[in-house]
Amino acid sequence: MEKATFGAGCFWGVEATFRRIDGVNDVAVGYSGGNSRNPTYENVCGGNTGHAEVVEVDFDLERVSYRRLLDIFWACHDPTQLNRQGWDIGSQYRSAIFFHSPDQEAVARASMESLQGSGKVNGNIVTDISPASDFWRAEDYHQRYLEKQGRG
Repeated sequence: MEKATFGAGCFWGVEATFRRIDGVNDVAVGYSGGNSRNPTYENVCGGNTGHAEVVEVDFDLERVSYRRLLDIFWACHDPTQLNRQGWDIGSQYRSAIFFHSPDQEAVARASMESLQGSGKVNGNIVTDISPASDFWRAEDYHQRYLEKQGRG
């Protein structure tokens, strides 16, 4: 079992997107990349913890590649938006890849360079690529939120 951690704006839609991928065993929403322990949704939305809303994806590398997950990550948000996605504004909504190994880092950087050079994005990609840090699972009501609302 491998892990991938991505920040791509509000985590609800990102979670639903990754849940549909064959080879993904589980997806949890939470917070990463910040400077406080046990953050809550209210803390993170206040913008003072430094955390991003993220999804932690557990996947089977024999069924889906990390590169494929990156392709989905790039497609499900606008990586040229600094600290925002749509109406959601703040560093908690930043575009981020938190890598779990040197191989993931290399693949993520190559993927970003490839996308930037492809002409498929308007502007410069601002996605932060950094080592995975503590993942703080979001409150239960956030897990599978869109599915619970009949929109998943």
